[in-house]
Amino acid sequence: MDSRAWDERYAASELVWGTEPNRWVVRELAGLAPGRALDLAAGEGRNSIWLAGLGWEVTGLDFSTVALGRAERLTASLPDEVADRLTWRHGDARGFEAPPERYDLVLVAYLQLPAEERRAALRRAAAALAPGGTLLVVGHDSTNLTEGVGGPQDPAVLYTPEDVLADLAGAGLRTVRAERALRPLAAEVGHRDRGGSEGGGAVAVDALVRLERPA
Repeated sequence: MDSRAWDERYAASELVWGTEPNRWVVRELAGLAPGRALDLAAGEGRNSIWLAGLGWEVTGLDFSTVALGRAERLTASLPDEVADRLTWRHGDARGFEAPPERYDLVLVAYLQLPAEERRAALRRAAAALAPGGTLLVVGHDSTNLTEGVGGPQDPAVLYTPEDVLADLAGAGLRTVRAERALRPLAAEVGHRDRGGSEGGGAVAVDALVRLERPA
């Protein structure tokens, strides 16, 4: 889907992903000391806003202007000390240029792209990471088609933890965790997954990879 298609999808409903952060983002990042963070394909900003609430200085990047407009409206309702930590930037994760000051955290959550484009985005994400920084990649796993519910139904944009590790081979990162994770949809109140179906006790299969750049 291109930016226009995502603009149309975001415009068709209010808060497509809700306001609560992704459960794997919370599990993996809640204990990190705050620093500078980059949220690639940030969507409506739920994960960026959660990180800012923990003290992170966050740049949220997305190629949908509609999604960024939603993020800015959510930011306006936040306490000033949280809102001031958030910067929204229009751009494409496949071609963004990281500033000279690198990030202590780069988050790539549910960026579903064909393999070559995914590899380019992930390698740019890795290049933006400062020494000692964390890169967290979460997305719909390839096995979700047969073992999970919802999400994209095009196998070309799904991937596995092994795919992520292969994409980032030689990038100088250390693997902390690489696993398939089962996400209960019924636990996500009002959840409607990216495939458009409701939860109802089912699970989605996610690929989760956490890496670090040695200090």
